Amino acid sequence: MAFPGFDLANRTAVVIGATSGIGRAIALGLAAAGADVVPTGRRPQLAKEVAAEIESRGRRSLALAADVSDADSLQRLADATIATLGKVDILVNAAGRTVRRPTLEVPDDEWNEIMDTNLTGMLRACRVFGRHMIERRYGRIINIGSLTSVVALTEVAAYGASKAGVAALTKSLAVEWAPFGVCVNAILPGVFRTALNEGLLDGTDRGRELLMRTPMRRFGQPEEVAGAAVFLASEAAGFVTGTLLAVDGGFLASGVNQ
Repeated sequence: MAFPGFDLANRTAVVIGATSGIGRAIALGLAAAGADVVPTGRRPQLAKEVAAEIESRGRRSLALAADVSDADSLQRLADATIATLGKVDILVNAAGRTVRRPTLEVPDDEWNEIMDTNLTGMLRACRVFGRHMIERRYGRIINIGSLTSVVALTEVAAYGASKAGVAALTKSLAVEWAPFGVCVNAILPGVFRTALNEGLLDGTDRGRELLMRTPMRRFGQPEEVAGAAVFLASEAAGFVTGTLLAVDGGFLASGVNQ
């Protein structure tokens, strides 16, 4: 018999950054666990495709575009979801961007764009949906961090700074919103080959080093993050908040691997 604490039936989730990669895998995983899921991103057609996959699993969904750089679009997303599905219980913040470049060569506009998407955009979403959750005195917010929330990778200083900020924001909101029944946690994925980073990994010295540093000696599959998200979204994690949950094949635990 399945442990009932992981059942997400009658829950509604919004997944921002759900049109590809880890965000898409999480959206489908939440739907498989029983939740109605609204997947969103900047590209309407891709949001529509993921929404159709969710509906094919027997869950309710909406095909809506939203951009974390635009607070009004996030508010429209929240309003439409609440009007159609009644509430939002779960928010997953998975929108992200990165560029590899020596830090001395990073222009201010590139730094600001990465910070705005990865950190400030996450704050915007937490504000919009967190207000609704606080009013209802229930919520689960899951932010997607990174190995760089904890350790540094060379030549991605803007990304690393933004993801370290995600860790701090997660802990701050967890403390501030715990009295209102809102749990705020982060998942720190290890090395997952996605469209966002494949150019940094495939056939490169960086990719080989990352594999060497990962005790499981392989890159993760996006679907392997979904279980952690289901746990954090569920009643099984009702006393879990402010946690940074690594799904990394042992990367952060490793020292000398050979």
